[in-house]
Amino acid sequence: MSQTRSLKTKLAEVNYVADDNLATALQLAIDLNRPLLLEGEAGVGKTEIAKSLAAILETKLIRLQCYEGLDAASAIYEWNYQRQLLSIKISETQKQDTTKVEQHIFSEEFLLERPLLKAIRQEKSPVLLIDEIDRADTEFEAYLLEILSDFQITVPELGTIKATSIPHVILTSNGTRELSDALRRRCLYSYVDFPSQEQELEIILSRLPNIEALLADQISRFVQELRKEDLEKLPGMAETLDWAAALSNLNIKIIDQDFDILQKTLICLLKTERDLKSITPEVTSRLSGKAA
Repeated sequence: MSQTRSLKTKLAEVNYVADDNLATALQLAIDLNRPLLLEGEAGVGKTEIAKSLAAILETKLIRLQCYEGLDAASAIYEWNYQRQLLSIKISETQKQDTTKVEQHIFSEEFLLERPLLKAIRQEKSPVLLIDEIDRADTEFEAYLLEILSDFQITVPELGTIKATSIPHVILTSNGTRELSDALRRRCLYSYVDFPSQEQELEIILSRLPNIEALLADQISRFVQELRKEDLEKLPGMAETLDWAAALSNLNIKIIDQDFDILQKTLICLLKTERDLKSITPEVTSRLSGKAA
């Protein structure tokens, strides 16, 4: 437990407020050298966890952003085809031996490292963030499992490249599709929820140290109430911080100081037309009343 407390303290020093469950999951992932799967709504700070972990470990953060259609070439390695072609043309003018030319163009000199290959070739274990794995295809997910199991990659022209160091792997998922049981078994798991009002207040104060304490408290309460409304996209922590910064920069001291500004700045929190229309001045007044 002392290690977990120490980790929470270090995370707080880089302005990430973690609860006990998340800190324990991170500590176990480090101790057991296991990937950690973080699942939760968009905007709860899953990506920020990986950035903060890299900061406290004083190591590189290598990020693979997943998307539909992501293939091995984009995630692992590619050959620099333009340089290869140029080298072939030069060799033709010099009438070089074909075998030697082939060996040359498929050497390390022409290899382009993508995130997965780059991550296993670092001298010091980096943090490998595989962001939004649920957006990738199931075929890529299966291929990823092989890499996470052996931490080695086979390049047909070069052979098997084994890990120089084992990365600290963080996977995130917004739950847009169900992940395979095999991937879940391979990983430790933590569900990241929206922060409590106390946590949200602590985050605002740590990220915006010059903000009025009363305003920060009222903002955290307002956003907590706002998330209870029927919204298409619930505001995440990033949106809360944007709104807090906006109100602070406009010299707002308390949340009901200027209702017109309050209503207009809700664009920091609400990101769809339907949500903007649903939070009418009447609703804003009701929510600010609860927050004040």
